[in-house]
Amino acid sequence: MFNAIIAASVRFRWFVVIAVVLVAGLGLFELTKLPIDAVPDITNRQVQITTVAPALAPEQIERQVTYPLETGLAGIPGLTSTRSLSRNGFSQITAIFTDQTDIYFARQQVAERLAAAREGLPEAVEPAMSPITTGLGEVLMWTVDYVPFNSQNLAQPGQPGWQPGGVYLTPEGERLTTPEQRATYLRTVQDWIIAPQMRSAEGLAGVDTVGGYVKEYAVRPDPARLSGYGLGLGDLVEALERANTQAGAGYIQRAGEALVVRTDALASTVEDLAQAPVVNRGGLVVRVADVATVEIGQEPRLGGASRDGHEAVLGTALMIAGGNSRTVAQAAAERLEVVDDSLPPGIVANTVLNRSELVNSTIATVARNLTEGALLVVLVLFLLLGNIRAATITALMIPLSFLFAVIGMNQFGISGNLMSLGALDFGLMVDGAVVVIENTLLMLTQRRAAVGRMLTRHERLEVAVQSARQMVKPAAFGQLIILLVFAPLLMLEGVEGKTFQPMGATVMLALVGAFIFSFTFVPAMTALLVRDPKTVHVDPDGQAVEHETWILRFARRFIQPAIKAAVARPRIVLISALAMLAIGGTSFMSLGREFIPTLDEGDIAMQALRVPSASLEQSLTMQMALERAITAQPEVETMFSRTGTAEAAVDPMPPNISDSVIVLKDRSEWPDPGLEKEVLIERIEEIAGQQIGNNFEFSQPIELRFNELISGVRTDLAVMVYGDDFGTLQRVADQVASSLRETTGAADVRVEQASGLPTLTVSVDRIAAASYGLSAADVSEAVSAGIGGAEAGTIFEGDRRFDVVVRLPEAARNDPAALAALPVVSDTGVVVPLSSVARIQTGEGPNQISRENGSRRMVVQANVRGRDLGGFVADAQDRVSEIELPAGVYLDWGGQFENLKRAEQRFSIVIPIVFVLIGVLLFMALGSFAEAGLVFVCVPLALVGGALALLLRGMPFSVSAAVGFIAVSGVATLNGLVLMQAIRERLNEGLPAKVAAIEGAASRLRAVLTTALVAIVGFIPMALAHGAGAEVQKPLATVVIGGLLTATALTLLVLPTFAAKAVRHRASEGLED
Repeated sequence: MFNAIIAASVRFRWFVVIAVVLVAGLGLFELTKLPIDAVPDITNRQVQITTVAPALAPEQIERQVTYPLETGLAGIPGLTSTRSLSRNGFSQITAIFTDQTDIYFARQQVAERLAAAREGLPEAVEPAMSPITTGLGEVLMWTVDYVPFNSQNLAQPGQPGWQPGGVYLTPEGERLTTPEQRATYLRTVQDWIIAPQMRSAEGLAGVDTVGGYVKEYAVRPDPARLSGYGLGLGDLVEALERANTQAGAGYIQRAGEALVVRTDALASTVEDLAQAPVVNRGGLVVRVADVATVEIGQEPRLGGASRDGHEAVLGTALMIAGGNSRTVAQAAAERLEVVDDSLPPGIVANTVLNRSELVNSTIATVARNLTEGALLVVLVLFLLLGNIRAATITALMIPLSFLFAVIGMNQFGISGNLMSLGALDFGLMVDGAVVVIENTLLMLTQRRAAVGRMLTRHERLEVAVQSARQMVKPAAFGQLIILLVFAPLLMLEGVEGKTFQPMGATVMLALVGAFIFSFTFVPAMTALLVRDPKTVHVDPDGQAVEHETWILRFARRFIQPAIKAAVARPRIVLISALAMLAIGGTSFMSLGREFIPTLDEGDIAMQALRVPSASLEQSLTMQMALERAITAQPEVETMFSRTGTAEAAVDPMPPNISDSVIVLKDRSEWPDPGLEKEVLIERIEEIAGQQIGNNFEFSQPIELRFNELISGVRTDLAVMVYGDDFGTLQRVADQVASSLRETTGAADVRVEQASGLPTLTVSVDRIAAASYGLSAADVSEAVSAGIGGAEAGTIFEGDRRFDVVVRLPEAARNDPAALAALPVVSDTGVVVPLSSVARIQTGEGPNQISRENGSRRMVVQANVRGRDLGGFVADAQDRVSEIELPAGVYLDWGGQFENLKRAEQRFSIVIPIVFVLIGVLLFMALGSFAEAGLVFVCVPLALVGGALALLLRGMPFSVSAAVGFIAVSGVATLNGLVLMQAIRERLNEGLPAKVAAIEGAASRLRAVLTTALVAIVGFIPMALAHGAGAEVQKPLATVVIGGLLTATALTLLVLPTFAAKAVRHRASEGLED
């Protein structure tokens, strides 16, 4: 088949060239549509269900909301697991589906189950699904803030903006005098001006907001006055609702004209609400203003935001799952610029995090490495082939195979990112073409010498076909083997599958393109462009000597005597090879292990944790003090934080936890541009540690989100303790944490804060309540309305809408004595103070309750610093195994370690199978077990250099390094095949074994050196790279370079030494040609 394809390609060479140009054109078009990202999206398919029920404590939330919803989800097709979080007034369930499940199908199923489960939930509790986004979803973040108050920023008197005395005048005419009022207005601007416009930006699933206060029309009842009139909170709520309404009454006809009838009694101002009648007592009308104060107020908040030491409002654009984060982030940033122009005077929206910057810098690193690698490959081709036309044809394989891969990437939905493009080595792409071209040059020289004149066009075409046909076996099987060795990456599952499958698929697509082009485009172009040499040098034996460049002559001067010496001393070669294998094996065993090197995102994510009893306001005060201390560092550009839970609650946190992003300046602006990032983090940690009452964890923004979304934890390692009893779980978790702290390399070890939440419990005295004609519901509703607030309608301001809420004044809400005097009204009109029908007690309860697949769990989290993850976990597991677990309690290990373990297990099955398949391919190519076995020896010889290179550079073994070993195995096998075929041809011609081995190896020296060198130089920029994403590529490149150096050297010495013996075995195997 190959022979026919080659002959047809040479015969219809112009047709082949035109077809390839069209493919390249399609590739360029597809390149413009290729989604670009920093890293692959490794988030699993999940649907998050968030429920806010402010009146419920964690145990009540778990019992009344989380558990019924979890059970309602059971049995959905494709559902693999659920995990949940129950906090004060807040529940979140994450339903995780298989990767094959369509996310919209999953959401539809979840929505149906939620509708069915709603009947069993407490009144007015509405579960909602979070936006369709992923760990890469936060593509743009901005703060909404006032311009600084100073004399330059003062507005004209009576005009909106800053007024003398620090008062802000809104376009609506409101004068904002207090920090709370100004923060409320910022939130209103974000919710009603910025967010609606941002939501229409292409590719966004939604906009998340945190910070400021949500505006409301607050009705603050006076308990004493209410009691005096014999009224309860329920009466006030009902009066407000009836004073703020509108209704339609159809239409009437008059003189052939229809008039629509409507009654409009909507309240629009504070005064409208204040004058609403509550009750008429004997002609005396009691109005809302008589028993309550009506004012513009603020809704109690679950979360806050700050930037550089002051409160702000933080907005986040959430990209829809599967979007192109680069284009979506850029479009959102452009939209924000437009929106910024429409904001009230003195208010600005500043971008604080733009994901496209990380994407651009990462892709710039990849593009620079690929470009430099391609140029080096082209340079090596020119230097070694010594023929500009031949080198140009081979070099054209680089863009062609890349564009072919791009077409495939778009078809299979693979984005262009650090992982998918990071393993492309153009040296691998040109290997097949090098073998064919090099043989063509050799045969043209020999044919020119044989006929003693310049070749005719027909003769040149004949040589082009013959030379390509002669190399079909080594080139085709060699490339098939390189393709095959990347197959294990496609077999990975879970996080590691999503990380490395794009890499394997992209390399394989490029190799398939190179494979096709090397037997169609290369012969066709060779026939068109490559000429036979004008002069031919003949050696003393009358054989034509191929033209060689000075580099090859220099290499041959040293390598050829080495081959002769090796062939003459087989025993020494064998011992040396075994010694090298032993050294390589020892080096490999001494390497540390990690899942994947961490991508340096540039920015730092810091999490600050306080005691569970810390209020939101206290957390914000502490967080702003931290920001002021950290932003004083010369390397820090800005720092912004989220404290507590945001509106969309994609990443829920209790009020005592803050997530911060520390945005660093460009390194050129640092006092010491060479400062290690780890040293900077240590300094920041030391400065932050001076602010008492905080604990810290450091990570990176994307990494933090991925860890949180995938496993529900934010660290490298998590030990999950499962059981039923809280006390037992806490005790075991504390023991596990102390064992982890004793393990070398442990950092940020902490136990989930599951207890310590101060709780004020109102226990109804049923007998006392019954004696007044009150039910338990009457009492709990009065408490719920007084403290939590009761909605009593909506006020419309144009398109904006704000709730009317009845709630006790702040002073009374925070005073237990005032709470005790709260009036509770019976159906008969009897007014009773709360203290007469209930006991008010303070105590400590659960802070949060975590569940996974229906079981309660407590998580012990730890990061690993200064050593490899695999080694740390092995030590930690030994220590933890000494803990005696109570009945019903069991442990599970997760986090990044889980991914590493799963990848190792999968590789341990797939790689042996692939090696067997490589052996089968080699046997098919060579037709002999002995020869196939000898070529196969090239693989372990290649691994020696890779292991040594990692050891010398102090890098642990990771999946990135494993990909490097995969690539090396393929190139080493290809070189072995080429050498073996040359030696066998000479043996079949009747040459003595030693002569055949030496001559065969010498004749293929150019092909072997070129294939190895182009692969090596293609990876040199990657191995030495600095910049975003370089850390992930370095281990891969290091292994390829080290591996090919030893593989090429050892292959040239070991294979010729034992080739003759292997070929002699053909007779014994009954395979003699």
